[in-house]
Amino acid sequence: MAGHSKWANIKHKKAAADARRGKVWTRIIREITVAARMGGGDIGSNPRLRLAVDKAAEVNMPKENVSRAISRGSGNLEGVNYEEVRYEGYGMGGAAIIVDCMTDNRVRTVADVRHAFSRLGGNMGTEGSVSFLFRHCGQLFFAPGTDEDTLMEKALEAGADDVVTDDEGGIEVLCAPADFASVKESLEKAGFKAESAEIVMRPDTEIELDGDDAVKMQRLLDALENIDDVQDVFTNAAMENT
Repeated sequence: MAGHSKWANIKHKKAAADARRGKVWTRIIREITVAARMGGGDIGSNPRLRLAVDKAAEVNMPKENVSRAISRGSGNLEGVNYEEVRYEGYGMGGAAIIVDCMTDNRVRTVADVRHAFSRLGGNMGTEGSVSFLFRHCGQLFFAPGTDEDTLMEKALEAGADDVVTDDEGGIEVLCAPADFASVKESLEKAGFKAESAEIVMRPDTEIELDGDDAVKMQRLLDALENIDDVQDVFTNAAMENT
């Protein structure tokens, strides 16, 4: 099925991540640590850990850093004990925002998140206030020019739920979180390398923002992304890059 353009936003997000390489490493180390603590240190039997280790490889993180994070999460090394926490709220035009964090201090984290919302025109919501507007799923993006018919065939064979093409020709493959690793591996074996591959909170519908609202919304999203304890920020706002 077809959808409107998301490709520019994916490129923008990747460029922003590349510019924050040090922070990206910190976030991945936290994810590896928590994944190992929750599901064990064996990559083969822990899909979440495998995804985190794959992300580490994509940003050229040294293997020693990865091994230490796994050992720390598995209890073999002492370290900070992180917990996962989610905050929800609203931005411009009533657009929904989900902020996923890993923190060793909830008081500090909620204060930082609340400050960003209030300073930049957003509003914190209660737990569950916007998450029902999103779908938890695996999401793989492929560049415009990818063979859509073959990719769709291989993706559906691998267990994907849907394949969406946007207005710029970018292709989005969606699957259940539990199927993400196998779908990604199957597509790579078939010769399809995703530009972006993550387990996300994907909005069911989007709110179009433009002009001043889009600029303000991007400032709010950037401020939330820049908080040390924040791992991911998701929104149902659709806007041109500002």
